[in-house]
Amino acid sequence: MARWLFKSEPNVFGWDDLIAKGDAGEEWDGVRNYQARNNMRAMKIGEQGLFYHSNIGKEAVGIVEIIALAHPDSTASDPKWECVDIKAVKPLPRAISLDEAKAEPRLKDMVLVNNSRLSVQPVTDEEWDVILELAGL
Repeated sequence: MARWLFKSEPNVFGWDDLIAKGDAGEEWDGVRNYQARNNMRAMKIGEQGLFYHSNIGKEAVGIVEIIALAHPDSTASDPKWECVDIKAVKPLPRAISLDEAKAEPRLKDMVLVNNSRLSVQPVTDEEWDVILELAGL
């Protein structure tokens, strides 16, 4: 199973907002980057990802699960834009900051460390394990 990272500005839609959606989750809408869209097209139901607060905080704060495959983004007028639905699984016991990820040698090749602007990113199994270890899981 693949792993992912979803970035959101916490003052627009943060971890607490996703938790409030419960098992119904939320459409991960508004993505207008081809690479991020293609990442969502590759996702499968049940795969997990990290929820990352961008701009404010710059830290991974929780684990999410994909609950709907890629479908047309309800906020887009152009049908080429698609998104998945995700729900909160659990918070990380300790948030992992971008600075901490950059300082961790085992994460030197992580997309987040090298292309922090991409809003939906793949995470390797090894990177996933390191992040969870650092977070206390």
